[in-house]
Amino acid sequence: MRSRSLEVWKLGRVNYLEALKLQEKLASDRKAHKISDTLLSLQHPPTYTLGKRKTEHNLLVQISELEKMGAELHYTQRGGDITYHGPHQAILYPIISLRSVGLGARAYVENLELTMIEFASLYGVKAFPGKKGETGVWVQDRKIGAIGVRISSGITSHGLAFNIDPDLNYFKHIVPCGIADKEVTSLRRETGTVLPSEEVIHEQLISCFAKVFGFTSLVWKENASILSDNEKS
Repeated sequence: MRSRSLEVWKLGRVNYLEALKLQEKLASDRKAHKISDTLLSLQHPPTYTLGKRKTEHNLLVQISELEKMGAELHYTQRGGDITYHGPHQAILYPIISLRSVGLGARAYVENLELTMIEFASLYGVKAFPGKKGETGVWVQDRKIGAIGVRISSGITSHGLAFNIDPDLNYFKHIVPCGIADKEVTSLRRETGTVLPSEEVIHEQLISCFAKVFGFTSLVWKENASILSDNEKS
């Protein structure tokens, strides 16, 4: 097996626009072969995002109400409809070359789904991909993980969000991913048990990603200066 390494940036909680700016720069650098395949692991403060398939009426409250809740709303270039990101949700943004991993766009999304399915199985939760037109990962008829990606010149950005133990009330203000008749759930709700630390959980999810995508080694980068260093470069 050919050795393939993945650089992993553990960012902690990051403002959505700041993370978006970082993704855009890294995607440009990856396209120019200035960096190798990179994975961002992070969380966001309460944030709603609308993808390219957005339907405005899937936001069920006025923007002023979101502001009162301390939540932001952003339009993005990723695929999909509206979703929520927030604390206690594990987010992975892969900045990788599809050519380097030997995948097409559909297979790439399927691998993101498989990553979350493998992760859920670590906790005895049986998850599966959605039906046709329903990307993401489900537990019975409850959605536990969302996917929204952007692929430009064969380089990926955005990615997946897995619900560990977020405040599920935030999802009541939207029609998540445009699917009105399904619930949203979390790992905490499905297991009913005390979970390990979020650092452990994020590392487990990252390991599942590396396994599914065939990365044989991980190069960890973690400190508070990552974002500021990027600004200087």
